[in-house]
Amino acid sequence: MATKNGQIRGPVRAGDYLPFHQLLILGIQHTFTMFGATVLVPLLTGLDVGVALFTAGIGTLWFHLVTKRKVPVFLGSSFAFIAPVALVVKQYGIPAAQGGIIVAGLLYCVMAAFVYFLGPSFIEKLLPPVITGPIIMVIGLTLAPVAIGSASKNWIIAFIVLLTAIIINIYAKGFIKLVPVIISLIVGYIVSAIAGIINFEPVLQAPWIAVPRFTWPVFNAAAIGLIAPVAVATMVEHVGDVLAVSATVEEDFIKDPGLHRTMIGDGIGTALAGLFGGPANTTYSENTGVLALTRVWKPEVMRIAACMAILLSFIQKVGAAIRTIPEPVIGGISIVLFGMIASIGVRTVVENQVDFKQPRNLIIASVILVLGIGGAVINIGSFKMGGMGLAALVGIILNQILPRSEESAE
Repeated sequence: MATKNGQIRGPVRAGDYLPFHQLLILGIQHTFTMFGATVLVPLLTGLDVGVALFTAGIGTLWFHLVTKRKVPVFLGSSFAFIAPVALVVKQYGIPAAQGGIIVAGLLYCVMAAFVYFLGPSFIEKLLPPVITGPIIMVIGLTLAPVAIGSASKNWIIAFIVLLTAIIINIYAKGFIKLVPVIISLIVGYIVSAIAGIINFEPVLQAPWIAVPRFTWPVFNAAAIGLIAPVAVATMVEHVGDVLAVSATVEEDFIKDPGLHRTMIGDGIGTALAGLFGGPANTTYSENTGVLALTRVWKPEVMRIAACMAILLSFIQKVGAAIRTIPEPVIGGISIVLFGMIASIGVRTVVENQVDFKQPRNLIIASVILVLGIGGAVINIGSFKMGGMGLAALVGIILNQILPRSEESAE
């Protein structure tokens, strides 16, 4: 990080100094970013919201511990597990779903062992830029309908939020330039309050302090069979997310601290969530978008957000207040955050000079983009794979079987 006349220039990296009060504000910004999606999953599956926040926090702290505190990632509730978890909760109860989530998390550790013994060079050959670039694009573009769906509830408010983020990111100076998300949300919230579209009743009804409803797991074979196989798809998504974070902060986390460590971090984080009664965790693309927008890449900020999530799991009234943020406000800021992720995928392809004059490269990228963005899904018995996981798997297979020209051969 370079400074001139008190102004911040360039990215803020892990070793750069920021005062604690600034780190706290940046952490709160990431808390706002992850909150909506993290609480939505338990609402859709029947799990406890407070437990979801608590397990997201402890899962993130564990992830940072096992990855040597190097990877700026936040672990939040995974959407990939919604359908099977909701089904298991309905048929067998929450404890049975917990058992399935624990086993799913442990499968990550099995894969981490394979990755460790095969080494990072194997991963690099398996996932060249012609695959990783489109995968990162898919991560951002598949989230685009979510942003538009929320923004379309009130386009005027959404555009006010979007415009605020753009102005701050381009024209603001100093620390203000680092917190465009939180300022945009505040502006959008004030405008929404003036427009009279905020319901404050949930805040008034919520208790100040309440202990999350922790439950103990039960290992049910049928429940495990429905939930655990989803980990196959989410492990592929995990690789894509780590690649996206690596490209965003210009560090190779596949090599250092190593993909095996990030997988163990994510997997044990998910198992811990299952142990307490929370949903499976995953690395959050929303927070990666904030990294790209603000260029503050300090992992400490994510750990502050994790502590805030744990705190919010007990302070119910604050959590209820955050849940009153209107959808168009979230949609407005999501437009730029999700677009940033897709743009990083484009940058990955450009910087690595992927030659799209080669038919094989065109085919690989095209198939990944269409399968991923189109939401293709295959079902084999109780096993289901779709979206980015399926797109990445097909891309990997095509990259191995399609012939290379002499010019593109590695």
